Amino acid sequence: MNRRAGEGEVAGRAAGGGGVGGTGRRIEVVRAGALTTVQDAGRRGWAHLGVPRAGALDGPARILANRLAGNPPDAAVLETTLTGCAVRPAGAPYTVVVVGGAVCRVTVDGRPAAWGAPVRVPEGSVLEAGPALRGLRGYLAFGGGLVSERVLGSRSADLLSGLGPPVLRDGDVLPLGGDGGGRGGCPADAVPWPGAPAELVLPLWPGPRHAWFTPAALHTLTTAVYRVSAQSNRIGLRTEGPPLERSRSGELPSEGMVLGAVQVPPDGRPVVFLNDHPTTGGYPVVGVVAASALPAAAQAVPGTPVRFVAA
Repeated sequence: MNRRAGEGEVAGRAAGGGGVGGTGRRIEVVRAGALTTVQDAGRRGWAHLGVPRAGALDGPARILANRLAGNPPDAAVLETTLTGCAVRPAGAPYTVVVVGGAVCRVTVDGRPAAWGAPVRVPEGSVLEAGPALRGLRGYLAFGGGLVSERVLGSRSADLLSGLGPPVLRDGDVLPLGGDGGGRGGCPADAVPWPGAPAELVLPLWPGPRHAWFTPAALHTLTTAVYRVSAQSNRIGLRTEGPPLERSRSGELPSEGMVLGAVQVPPDGRPVVFLNDHPTTGGYPVVGVVAASALPAAAQAVPGTPVRFVAA
């Protein structure tokens, strides 16, 4: 069931006639960056088989980037992490590209281009999304959308299970769909992109295992200020701060985990599960964060203050 591609598989998909999309339109990865993956709305409904949902961590940013590119909201995009990426469109006179999410400097062949708005990139030119200036994860939407192979209904890369396309590397080639006509989907003169949070406030519902922690620990959880750990990733947002003391010893049998679950490992510091989280786990879950708060968590850089508040 593991669909993780080998080093050359992404490039091989687009060779010889346009790959999955069949249009001949494609992007070539000039600079992959620290962690760049293909993401769409994710694969829902498979948790009972042990398959995480994956998908873009900042869903609103993905949807808005697609809207500006003239794509359906669930079209696949590139998700970058901190360092951005560079791509070269091919197979059409030009390709419309929208760079959104984390704020960054955008250039085409070294010349400044718009961030957060449609940019017509001529064939053979290099669009560069630079390192994040504010926020953490950027999104690149291409007119026509990325059309790599679907796995269980989604084109998303899942770093935990290995489903979907692999993490991008320099030289990879990805197919595009449609004609990339570039009319765009939003005629507004200005579009309000959410900013990166200066402080991450996470509404929390208690349970199902809050009884495993002392009253003092539960008070600490909702009054102390934590910070985003540099050890965070697409699986979970790890925190630094006061540990939570348990009221009982021992471990739980593995039980189901949901998006936003706040699991407390042996070091006592809460971990908020994000899109690539495991579907089961044995550490107690002290509460669950509202899903509406998680896109902001996707943009919280290490060191950002975190407060858990009663939902």
